[in-house]
Amino acid sequence: MSSKKRRDIPVFSTPIIETHCHLDYLDQDELGATLQKSLAMGVERIVTIAVSPDNLERVMELTRESQYIWGTQGIHPHEAASYTPKVDATIRAHAANPRIVAVGEIGLDYHYDLADRSVQRNAFAQQLQTAVELDLPVVVHTREADDDTRDILRDYGSALTRKGVIHSFTSSLALAEFCLAEGFMLGFNGIATFKRADNVREVVAATPLSQLVLETDAPYLTPVPYRGKPNAPYYLPFIAESIAAIKAVDVEELLQQANSNSRKLFFKGV
Repeated sequence: MSSKKRRDIPVFSTPIIETHCHLDYLDQDELGATLQKSLAMGVERIVTIAVSPDNLERVMELTRESQYIWGTQGIHPHEAASYTPKVDATIRAHAANPRIVAVGEIGLDYHYDLADRSVQRNAFAQQLQTAVELDLPVVVHTREADDDTRDILRDYGSALTRKGVIHSFTSSLALAEFCLAEGFMLGFNGIATFKRADNVREVVAATPLSQLVLETDAPYLTPVPYRGKPNAPYYLPFIAESIAAIKAVDVEELLQQANSNSRKLFFKGV
């Protein structure tokens, strides 16, 4: 698929919500250009994601710089060793701002193992408890950690009244079915367009339209036909086309449902 000829980004009538990207990785000039182009391509809201103590404040700044940007607060499993009571206090303080819409990116990553697994599990569980107490949804990262992800989510799922999203879903169909049954949404991005991602397309096909959201994880995971270039929210229309084709629905129908799901998840329907 990556060899497909590049083409213009399609523009649809239904506005799109970007549920997961990392705008703080851009310098100020890149940020301005990316935001302008994304808005021109129909992206009406962008959720930029915190991953470490170093970018908690930058995410807050971004939400103040643009009316189109919202954010999250949380510590990624790669950074689990840096999750301390002081960091948790910062997350809680920032989460009082209405522009912060979730606790995340939190979870488990046993592929890279950049943090001890027991430390990852502890940070994941504690941040789920933080989300419970703040009544916020969660943004979950899981990679090659299906069993522990399921077990920890089972412990906290019933208390998470606003549930959350398992972002960039690449795990097993069994984990997908568990998360869907628990009321979580699944986030899909450019991986669904990759030639060797049949496992992801299988999960997309099995996911109800009412439980999926769209994301880029930009600047990573650029969809076909722009794979190899830095990713950005303005490539979301390609992801929407791919997901709609897998679901055998019209793109506008897919976008309408994804928009509704994203608002329900992060914006309480507003």
